[in-house]
Amino acid sequence: MNFINIFTLILVIVGGLNWGLVGLLGFDLVAAIFGAGSGLARIVYILVGLSAAWQIIPLFSVMGSGAFAANQNR
Repeated sequence: MNFINIFTLILVIVGGLNWGLVGLLGFDLVAAIFGAGSGLARIVYILVGLSAAWQIIPLFSVMGSGAFAANQNR
């Protein structure tokens, strides 16, 4: 796995955990760290969104290679 995939995967995980906190506790960790509505918080949200879009590429690559379907038969 190359650097960009690892970096974007980490950001997607951070974003997912943040949304979990928002949903369960009403607590936005990114806003708490960087300030609600701050420029840094917006940058983090944008990077998380772009990372999620980037992670679509490896997903479709795995699905198209047949590796995903092969694992379904187990």
